[in-house]
Amino acid sequence: MHRIFLIAAAIFTLTTPAIAAPFPTVLPLREQAALHDKLLADRLDRVVPALMRGQGIDMWVLIAREYVEDPVLATMLDAESFHARRRTILVFADPGAGKPIERLTVSRYGLGGLFQPAWNPDAEPDQWKALAHLIAARDPKRIAINSSALSQFADGLTLSQYQGLTAALPPAYRSRLVPTDALAVGWLETRTAQEMQVYPQLLQITHAIIAEALSAKVITPGKTTANDVRWWMREKVSSLGLRVWFHPSLSIFRAGQPAALQEDEIIREGDMLWTDFGITYLGLNSDVQQLGYVLKPGETDAPKGLRDGLAAANRVQDAVTSSFKTGLTGNQILAAARTEAIAQGLKPSIYSHPIGFHGHGAGSSIGFWDNQAADLRGEYPLGRDTAWSIELNARAAVPEWNGQEIDFRQEENAFFDGKTVRYLDGRQTRFHLVAPAR
Repeated sequence: MHRIFLIAAAIFTLTTPAIAAPFPTVLPLREQAALHDKLLADRLDRVVPALMRGQGIDMWVLIAREYVEDPVLATMLDAESFHARRRTILVFADPGAGKPIERLTVSRYGLGGLFQPAWNPDAEPDQWKALAHLIAARDPKRIAINSSALSQFADGLTLSQYQGLTAALPPAYRSRLVPTDALAVGWLETRTAQEMQVYPQLLQITHAIIAEALSAKVITPGKTTANDVRWWMREKVSSLGLRVWFHPSLSIFRAGQPAALQEDEIIREGDMLWTDFGITYLGLNSDVQQLGYVLKPGETDAPKGLRDGLAAANRVQDAVTSSFKTGLTGNQILAAARTEAIAQGLKPSIYSHPIGFHGHGAGSSIGFWDNQAADLRGEYPLGRDTAWSIELNARAAVPEWNGQEIDFRQEENAFFDGKTVRYLDGRQTRFHLVAPAR
């Protein structure tokens, strides 16, 4: 387990993926589980108290049924608990006076020792009554529940479970229920120091798979199709004991073709390749877009026009990351980044988003591919200790392709510590190159 922590500091300094490096190690499942629970325990100790006290919440109640998990509750389960069991109720209670937050579960299971069981079915068979007794005994003034019209991440309490909760509570306690987005979103978006010691390895693995996929090891020009590469990526991830959180994309950009080619189109020499790929590891997610080029005989690099297009996308990335400032909304960051990029003569489209427990994570959106103006989903303020998918494109003409305009798409994952943004495993500044067939 310790070997993951030792490499983290060096990874942050990279400016390009280490394509020729040995393939990163994936921990055995038993070690993954131990590390998962270690990270979770640290989060529960640190993140929950800060959020509850920052929002003036005395108690936070999360309720979920098996296979209908609240997005927050699902991330609080230990490594051996894949789902809620029957009905799982988690309760965080602040006793005040600076004492530790109580972590209780009104269910039959202790969840890996992370929560103290607080229900004895032999003494009180009714789970709802047991919860009501627990609440009354602590007499909280503000009881947070996960119900939200704005954020799907804070809307995990289903109607039937809300009805069960309110029916069990005396009227005085029903009036103390408060929906709050801030707890759910804050829990999901906040990255801890321990998580940030291991998150870079996930990006190392992601980059290594992309590098192999966009190489002659996988692609034979004139034979391999876009779908062949997509399914190779799926098989590669499966062989590592990991999973993708969306089906990989692979598109072919070709001189003279007005639109990207996909599916069963055969890859040819002179094609530019684009992939969108993300995996899940240790409960965290990656989401990366990179570019490849299939060399023609005699070529040693992509044409200058394509290289300039990638460089333009890098400049848009710089415009986005330089606009990050704690307290700004996603809409404000979008406007600032677009202003800066356009002033440089670039043609940007910015659609960046938080990442972490979910690929498209909780927090503020910074633009959408189909909306480059302010959006209600971009009104949440930027917080420190958050991870981001810096996703965007720069549209540029390629002289070698008769001035054809191409969207040069890039997506890399980064961490914002409140002052600076750093990429977790560098970013792409050079094309992956596929040697021509011999």
